[in-house]
Amino acid sequence: MFTNRSLVQRITSAAAAGAGALVLLTACGGGGDAPMSGHAAPATGGAAATPTGTQPGASFNDADVMFAQMMIPHHRQAVEMAELAESRAKDPEVKELAAKIKAAQDPEIATMRGWLEEWGRPAPTGTEGMADMGHGMPGMMSPEDMGMLGKASGAAFDKRFTQMMIAHHKGAIEMARTEQQQGADPEAKELARTIESSQQAEVEQMQKILDRL
Repeated sequence: MFTNRSLVQRITSAAAAGAGALVLLTACGGGGDAPMSGHAAPATGGAAATPTGTQPGASFNDADVMFAQMMIPHHRQAVEMAELAESRAKDPEVKELAAKIKAAQDPEIATMRGWLEEWGRPAPTGTEGMADMGHGMPGMMSPEDMGMLGKASGAAFDKRFTQMMIAHHKGAIEMARTEQQQGADPEAKELARTIESSQQAEVEQMQKILDRL
């Protein structure tokens, strides 16, 4: 027969042992952050939600990848248009703006290609190959548009270039805003902010050029 004191001691010891086992089970089981057997641990009510399309442990999501894959050929086409202006434009401000566009967008193309390589995602290889990837790009010029620009010169080139680049920039601004809303990578979102602000200022400048041409 146990005394009351002995019984209390046994109950206390059993409770302590149970608690210890629970702590050990938690440490070895689903209580840690690391997923088990290749599956992510279930989210708890207080856990922050993972951005859509973000891989566990990654700083980027599907919106970041699409932004880079779309903006690279979009920028490349703007550079092609700017290069035509070097020999075909007549207006000094158009020539100067075209050089500024090329100087800004060439390095951005290299930056975005670097991201895609780091993320293990394919980089586009041409301005017209995006349809194969299922992406649509607002503001992108057709081959016919580019052909007509390439045949123009002087004042006619200046006007056509300005009209086309305004539409092109507006498309880039739209994509940049989407990245800021849906992207996860801080550097990609920062580049999107830069693209939006710089190209919006250039749209306003080109509209003034177009008004006087």
